[in-house]
Amino acid sequence: MEQYQQAFESLFATNMGYRSGERILVFSDLIRADEVVTASDLDRRTRLHATARDLADFSRVRFGSGEFIDFPATPASGAEPPLALWSAVFGEAIIEQLEITGLMGPLLAKSVDAAGLDRARGIVAAGKAAVAAIIIALSNNSTSHTNFRKLACQAGARFASLPHFDPEMFATSMAVNWQALAERTARLVAAVNRAEWVYVECPNGTVMHICKQGRVAEGDDGLLTADGAFGNLPAGEAYLAPLEGESHGTMVIEWGPTAKLNSPLTLTVAEGTVVRIDGDDPLKQRLEAKFAENPHCRNLAELGIGTNDKASRPDNVLEAEKILGTIHLALGDNTGFGGTVAAPFHEDYVFYQPTVTLVMADGSQEIIIDNGQLQL
Repeated sequence: MEQYQQAFESLFATNMGYRSGERILVFSDLIRADEVVTASDLDRRTRLHATARDLADFSRVRFGSGEFIDFPATPASGAEPPLALWSAVFGEAIIEQLEITGLMGPLLAKSVDAAGLDRARGIVAAGKAAVAAIIIALSNNSTSHTNFRKLACQAGARFASLPHFDPEMFATSMAVNWQALAERTARLVAAVNRAEWVYVECPNGTVMHICKQGRVAEGDDGLLTADGAFGNLPAGEAYLAPLEGESHGTMVIEWGPTAKLNSPLTLTVAEGTVVRIDGDDPLKQRLEAKFAENPHCRNLAELGIGTNDKASRPDNVLEAEKILGTIHLALGDNTGFGGTVAAPFHEDYVFYQPTVTLVMADGSQEIIIDNGQLQL
């Protein structure tokens, strides 16, 4: 733990804006017995779990609060975490009310309707004093795009999500100049919000026309100090949920979440969804299985643009999607940032050396990234 003490201090002081007396909760996940993991991923996930526990211990000694909870990994990023984590974050009184009203099951299954979600918000709001103030998500699978995360933030919790994190990032992409990153991200967000369409072209054959009409781009700058703040760490991206049913083109995927593919996959996107996958990498079978489970997993969920000049590694999507001058596209759930498609899945794919062109309502165009070089 000693090697990361300065980074831990910065996490709570700079990124999370700790306030005296707040309840802090750190959680991680465990490799399930039925998971097949590589030796490198086994090593990283073992270190991730140990670092999460160290972070909670540090918090408990430094601030007098540092609860830790772990659980078997969820089936995929975007799937709801287990009831035990809900209970630890929200407290038993809120969970009891969600169960009495019949909302807990649909929330966990991601099948709750809009009216039910509104009722759940009311229950959580009424008992929000019991909700953890700072939540550090050091699980391998992301809980960002879940009812759990959204309700916690709506209750005022500040939520840092670090899926696929490698502790070594504390010395690299977490050691960025956060103020400079925030300013760069804000410039990019302002530019993207002038557009109605975003055109992306990459040397690997990726060509995408992404519809932004009616959607608002936001920035993830790592400064999660306001009540209800949420973001990834390491941070550094401008992102948006494309308008459903409109985007089209071809995505050539070369990297998965934690490794380069054996051979590229070509995904054809029409009317905002993946309609075809060509290629031989095992990721094809995994994606096709997800699509068969739930057709909403086909949704083009996100366009993101990296803004972190200290991020560099392509083999870990959490850092890779933040690399300055890259873009990433995600499939699945987008309800957490302005979209309307709910799915128990959200997975990002990073694309390198993109040229990104903004297309305005009057037809004028502006290149904001040229072959991977930010132009703003």
